[in-house]
Amino acid sequence: MVRPVRVSGSLRNMLMGWLIGGSAMLAILLFVVVRSYAAQVAQNTQDQILEASVTAILDQAAIRNGQLDLELPYAAFSILSTPMDDRVFYALYQDTAFLSGYEQLTRPDAPILEPTVMTTGFNNTPVRVVWASRRLVGDQNQTVLTVAVAQTQEHFASTLRGISRNAALLGLGFFTLTALLSYWVTTATVRKLTRLTQSVQQRGPQDLRPFAKSVPIEMAPLVGSLNTLMGRLDQALKQSENFIAEAAHRVRTPLATVRSHAETTLQRVDKEENRQALRSMVRAIDESSRAAGQLLDHAMITFRADQLQKEPLDLAELAQDLVLRMRPNADMKDVDLNLNCHGPVRIQGDAIQLQNAMRNLVDNALKYAPAETSIDIEVADNPPCFQLRDSGPGFPPGEIGGLAKRFARGSNAGGIIGSGLGLTIVQDVAQAHDGKLILGNHPEGGACVTLSL
Repeated sequence: MVRPVRVSGSLRNMLMGWLIGGSAMLAILLFVVVRSYAAQVAQNTQDQILEASVTAILDQAAIRNGQLDLELPYAAFSILSTPMDDRVFYALYQDTAFLSGYEQLTRPDAPILEPTVMTTGFNNTPVRVVWASRRLVGDQNQTVLTVAVAQTQEHFASTLRGISRNAALLGLGFFTLTALLSYWVTTATVRKLTRLTQSVQQRGPQDLRPFAKSVPIEMAPLVGSLNTLMGRLDQALKQSENFIAEAAHRVRTPLATVRSHAETTLQRVDKEENRQALRSMVRAIDESSRAAGQLLDHAMITFRADQLQKEPLDLAELAQDLVLRMRPNADMKDVDLNLNCHGPVRIQGDAIQLQNAMRNLVDNALKYAPAETSIDIEVADNPPCFQLRDSGPGFPPGEIGGLAKRFARGSNAGGIIGSGLGLTIVQDVAQAHDGKLILGNHPEGGACVTLSL
């Protein structure tokens, strides 16, 4: 039985998460940088226009006949016109005396040595204001003229909103593009692992060759470990197969020899107590031989189940061959084997496992069937199944559920030789072929066993 693989997240999802998360952070950073830079450029443009307006006013100022002569130029305010009709305010100071304009404009406390730009409030409205001073020198006197020009921020705010929208679209486009690239990159990266997985899945149970195709350098340790594991597994499977074959020969042959000598000795012994002892010896040898054979058969079934190779088979043909080989044993017990087939039954399976399972079922039926009775065998299709019914005592009703366990025998086994592995082998074969073993009793008497595939 294959144990479920413990899964802890997805490598592909993790890669995509990191890449998309990084893309989102870069998109946000791009938005902030583009918006900040564009806002700074727009603000610098407005400041330069305000400075140009202040300079135009200062250029018109002069001292004539000891008096300040200043005429506000139209161009100084016309260059401040915007599509949003921003309002413009100004203030004029001679030295510290207010001359004209809007006295509410906040004036810097410190002397204005160079143009000063600031954002302040005017009548509860944010404005951008530029202050500049110039010393005017006449024939007999000199004075300092300070000019302030302020403008509301409606157009700047509108421009900033447009910049923010375009920066957001740029960031979204960048994020979408990088997300698609992340999906493509992760898919291309994981595809190598997927191909390796498919290569492993498509191999047959006996195919333990090392992987020869080139792989990325990051996958080289994994593939190297797989090749090493398959090499060790191949060696272990060959050793197990050789051990099972050798054990079968080493165990069965000496037991058969000992049994032959015991039977020969039995014919020569006259005393009844000695004959009884020899009969007990022969029975013990038979039980040991059968148990050893069944244990080896069970090991072989388990071994082949781990590397099951299914091939097209005819279940009816397997059953006919089995009945032909088991008929001499049945004739020795005066039991008839009746096979009923309804034509070929095509299946995909392991011939050795299926023959072993069916032989165990027939052998069990022969052990429990009374003399001069029959064992009816039927091979049916849809679904494919091998069904057997005998005329023996049947299964104990309360024990049917546990008879397929290892070394389990019914309470009615009595002195019948057995190991308790026959039905276990049949059930293992059924599970290896995605089928099931069904035990029951026929209403007219006798056991009824179905190997459904």
